[in-house]
Amino acid sequence: MNISAEGKLQKVIKWISQEKDESPDQSYQQLINKAVLRFDLSPLDTDFITEFYRASRSENRQR
Repeated sequence: MNISAEGKLQKVIKWISQEKDESPDQSYQQLINKAVLRFDLSPLDTDFITEFYRASRSENRQR
């Protein structure tokens, strides 16, 4: 992954987090689907973001 892609993914994660704060009733999958269109994510980027939130939720459940 290059620096440009990393910056893009950071923006996506920040956007999803902000959207989730503003609309907690939306699922992460719904927000990821919106992010795919908004940020023109590749399938690889989409997989990364999906796994990022899956792992994040898993860690939160274990606490």
